[in-house]
Amino acid sequence: MSHDSRKIRLIMDLRNQGVIDTRVLSAIETVPREAFVEEAFLDQAYANQALPINCGQTISQPLIVGLMSQALEIGDRHKVLEVGTGSGYQAVVLSKLARRVYTIERHRDLLAQAEARFKKLQIHNITTMAGDGYKGWPAQAPFDRILVTAAPRVVPPDLVAQLSDQGGIMVLPVGDPAGLHQEVIRVRKDGKKYHSERMFPVRFVPLVQGVPEEAGNTKKYR
Repeated sequence: MSHDSRKIRLIMDLRNQGVIDTRVLSAIETVPREAFVEEAFLDQAYANQALPINCGQTISQPLIVGLMSQALEIGDRHKVLEVGTGSGYQAVVLSKLARRVYTIERHRDLLAQAEARFKKLQIHNITTMAGDGYKGWPAQAPFDRILVTAAPRVVPPDLVAQLSDQGGIMVLPVGDPAGLHQEVIRVRKDGKKYHSERMFPVRFVPLVQGVPEEAGNTKKYR
């Protein structure tokens, strides 16, 4: 079966499982997931499942990418922070929905690979940084939307502080680092107050504080 036919089947599956935002479905449909998976898993690029990548990380299941992107309620003028670049797949999906995406990754090797993919795909509205995702990106705050793609035990206060006071939304998995009891939480901010709602159970790699080595380089793609 070709990538195109598998992609069509995947989009139908996502719609049947609750991804009904047409902008999100269109974004997933236009992003070539095969460009983000390891060569050994190319035949599974459009399977609705998570796949391993380097540094012990994963490329998220398309259903989770769709549901979390949908939960963000992204507008085309929004400025989005992504914590955990990974393969770069989620960042590119977000880039189709938002004005600009800022994405942080603690593993330099993963970030370099993602940056090469952004360049090859001619994505011009993603800015990257190697750094500690727990700390966010204070120099670029506030953000209209924040998406976290690894699971902290609790909602990181530094990220809440970097969320726009005017209706900012953050979506993130929260819970046990072993992945046994995690759920996606949506945080809505109004002024200095915020409230959160539980959405659905998930299993993500843990959000780790700190960086493996000194980091802080920023690269832009225009």
